[in-house]
Amino acid sequence: MNRKKLLLSAVLCALGAAAWGPAMAQEAAFPSKPITLVIPFPPGGATDVLGRLIGKKMGDLLGQPVVIDNRAGAGTTVGASYAAKAAPDGYTLFMSSGTTFTVNPAVRPKLPYDPVKSFEPIGITGRTGLILLANKDVPASDVKQFVALVKAAPDKYSYGSFGAGTTSQFAGEMFFHAAGLKIQHVPYKGSAPAMTDLLGGQIPFTVDTVSAAIPQLKDGKIKAIAVTSAKRSTLLPKVPTLVESGYPGLEMDTWLAMVAPRGLPPAVKSRLELTLAQVVSDPATRDKMIAVGFEPAYASSKALAELIDKELPLMRAIAQRASITAD
Repeated sequence: MNRKKLLLSAVLCALGAAAWGPAMAQEAAFPSKPITLVIPFPPGGATDVLGRLIGKKMGDLLGQPVVIDNRAGAGTTVGASYAAKAAPDGYTLFMSSGTTFTVNPAVRPKLPYDPVKSFEPIGITGRTGLILLANKDVPASDVKQFVALVKAAPDKYSYGSFGAGTTSQFAGEMFFHAAGLKIQHVPYKGSAPAMTDLLGGQIPFTVDTVSAAIPQLKDGKIKAIAVTSAKRSTLLPKVPTLVESGYPGLEMDTWLAMVAPRGLPPAVKSRLELTLAQVVSDPATRDKMIAVGFEPAYASSKALAELIDKELPLMRAIAQRASITAD
């Protein structure tokens, strides 16, 4: 190599170092400013409460505050779309339920984001089971009695969910199909109005989250028939699962996951994933999660990606079979 080529090579190396140096330094210094955690639900809800809890602990461990940005609307699509379009630098994170990643794609033909391509998985934070509930005066207290009651009077009974195209409707339809039941779906705009009508006897049954049902169950105002999760709820250890009640393979719960815009630098992703794992393993944080109805259940970014891949076709099949559509 002649002197001219050596000089050119040296210049190119210097330019490359100049270009990569700041980027590497910035990545190594992450985070150097506050991080925004987008929550696609209004303040005060279960996801918001959990997001604030996890965000506070993450901020403590990272040395920078994690600021909550509530962007509710359109079944989580408003917040998801905003987060998907943010810069993939680790300073915008997104926490949501399976609604964003597996339910919306099954019931909404056009989404402003792709559940797989738009996001970089960070990890699963917690899960809460769904539960089949009954008005206290309904003559059914377990799955066997419930099935017998509904089968004896086809089209007489109805059940409420916290919205059309939500996980509560999916869980209900999955079970009712397996049990061969005909039961009318009544969608509500949230858990609170559905619970009000269940308490008042306007509807005999609902499918809701364990966390939403706990207060009324403790007061004896409603009855728990079964949970749809793989295991019994820590908060309701006496309530059986559908699997235990004779329906193997019927498992569905609500899980919460943290993701970032696709294209996150590897070192930044690793730090966020490690920090999230530390947060969920913290004993004080775990106790607080359980207190608000969530089972601490950390899983890696790889496990989250695999869960989404597994649930997407399942949700699409349930939606097609039960003709489930979004509001």
